[in-house]
Amino acid sequence: MAYFGGLVVLLTIIGIVKKYDARLVLLVAGTLMAFAGGQLGGMVTAFNKTMVHGTLVPTICTVMGFSFVMKYTECDKHLIHSLSGVITKSHAIIIPLAILLTWWINIAIPSAAGCAAAVGSILIPTLIGAGVHPAMAGSAVLAGTWGSAISPGTSHNPFIAKLANVDVMTVIMSEAQQAIIASLVVIAALTIIAIIRKEGAEESRREALLKEEEATIGKIKVNPLYALVPLVPLILLVLGSKSVGILPTMGVSEAMLIGCALGIIVTRSNPQDVTKEFFNGMGSAYGNVMGLIVAAAVFTFGMQSVGLTQSLIEVMKGSESIAKVAGAFGPFAIAILSGSGDAAALAFNGAITPHAANFGMTIIDLGSLAQIAGAVGRSASPVAGAAIVCAGLAKVSPVELTKRNIIPMLLGTITLIFLF
Repeated sequence: MAYFGGLVVLLTIIGIVKKYDARLVLLVAGTLMAFAGGQLGGMVTAFNKTMVHGTLVPTICTVMGFSFVMKYTECDKHLIHSLSGVITKSHAIIIPLAILLTWWINIAIPSAAGCAAAVGSILIPTLIGAGVHPAMAGSAVLAGTWGSAISPGTSHNPFIAKLANVDVMTVIMSEAQQAIIASLVVIAALTIIAIIRKEGAEESRREALLKEEEATIGKIKVNPLYALVPLVPLILLVLGSKSVGILPTMGVSEAMLIGCALGIIVTRSNPQDVTKEFFNGMGSAYGNVMGLIVAAAVFTFGMQSVGLTQSLIEVMKGSESIAKVAGAFGPFAIAILSGSGDAAALAFNGAITPHAANFGMTIIDLGSLAQIAGAVGRSASPVAGAAIVCAGLAKVSPVELTKRNIIPMLLGTITLIFLF
């Protein structure tokens, strides 16, 4: 049955690469595998559960609503124009800066999809406005969405700490150096790819975009308050995070709503029109972004129902003689296929990591390697929530982001193997 699942996954990849509607491809593939595994009822449950997901739906829909409001009030253009002058002088480092900024913010906002939505709604338009190719802009933000691997807010670090009988900060301090070095390798690799593909900040693309905007809205005289509004939700989320704690903790949805309200006040826009744009954005997000996430959930369930996910995990667990390689590439590969490295990393850490001493490693090192590799792999998956969010904001296919991120993430994982 797992072989049938593997064939379906291969056909799914081909279908997505051929640019058939990803939602259709994932739904059909997931349904076929669920039918083969006799789990059609479970597939429907997965569909329904994801469709009303308690955190993803409000987060993604309010972020896109906020994005529509910023576009309507032209606050996003004021931000882009205010930064474009500085950014155009930093062509060589604009992509590294974007990845690094996202990576560190992801430590404070541990949700990859939530961070992609909050940061991407600002950085992706800014990068595009600076002349970066839209797909590369989305890839840069996605490439930074695994910083949460060294966050106390992720579930993995407390799990490893429990296995090793230490506190969670001991685990984080032990893995931080390796993760930071791997992130620098990812940054360097994606920057080189941008140079080779000529998708970095190019003056010709920036000028073309500015001319297009000036033709429709005229030349913008930057208003600092307008330019500040798009940053407000991100500032609120960072200052209210557990690791900073200056402000009360709040969710992404609350931060976005505050940003919208502030946008109305600062720009003195018609509240009725702004409200319409906000809900238009929410509808667009649900149909496009959430639609893909729901389809991806059906696909992931299909993989599980035919035993493909479990087979991959068992192969990984059975490679005890090469535990380090299995601990890295097992979660990495499964994360790319399923959009989540959590299941594989937790399974590996539960079954193999307690025996780390038999492989000449510590529990902290082997456990950290598995969970970080899973997070890195997720940043190269076309079905991951963060990838779908970034692709939606950049208005490109998630596969385009995977094409650009797969090599940097692979190099990052290989780096981790040598460092742990």
